[in-house]
Amino acid sequence: MLHADEIMRVLTRRYREPAEAAKATPWKVLLFTALSARTRDTQTEPAFRRVITAYQTPAALSRAREADVARLLNTIGLYRSKARNIVALAKMLTTQYKGRVPKDMDALVALPAVGRKTASCVLAYAFGIPAIAVDTHVFRIANRLGWTKENTPEKTERALRARIPKRHWIRINKVMVPFGREICGRVPKCWMCPVAKWCDFSEKTRAPK
Repeated sequence: MLHADEIMRVLTRRYREPAEAAKATPWKVLLFTALSARTRDTQTEPAFRRVITAYQTPAALSRAREADVARLLNTIGLYRSKARNIVALAKMLTTQYKGRVPKDMDALVALPAVGRKTASCVLAYAFGIPAIAVDTHVFRIANRLGWTKENTPEKTERALRARIPKRHWIRINKVMVPFGREICGRVPKCWMCPVAKWCDFSEKTRAPK
């Protein structure tokens, strides 16, 4: 059994929404999530604030020089490529969508440097549309729980969509990211896991002596 209802109930009580869920507009959700790739939220947040203060709309960012944007991002990883990507992203939003973020998965993943994980975050956090954002935490935890046994994020997303009730989709990423950081990391702290009794992971760890 997947025990999805029990697990999601426990994790939802324990964890609040991640930083990108609190952004006010679809543009801010998209920008934050694009910048957060391979970067912790605590590092992404200041860089995001610098960019959104300097360029408040896609139209404004579309006119920016990449070098100027890169200087605002130089405290996060891959800042030069991220600067190039978000300027290209802003240009496409401005020219093709009049500065509005589309609500469609296919349209989102067609944007520069937007994959299914980022697109799913935008659909779920900005528009409240059921979507499962599979990052490294969701991929690892879903496999440990026994919800799926796939070997790629894309296959994991498809399996979760087929097996987990839609009412849980939006919250999966919201709760599993902090859960993965606190407890179910690469080396899990199974002895303090609130959902261990429903977990299929066979190599459960013990508390250090």
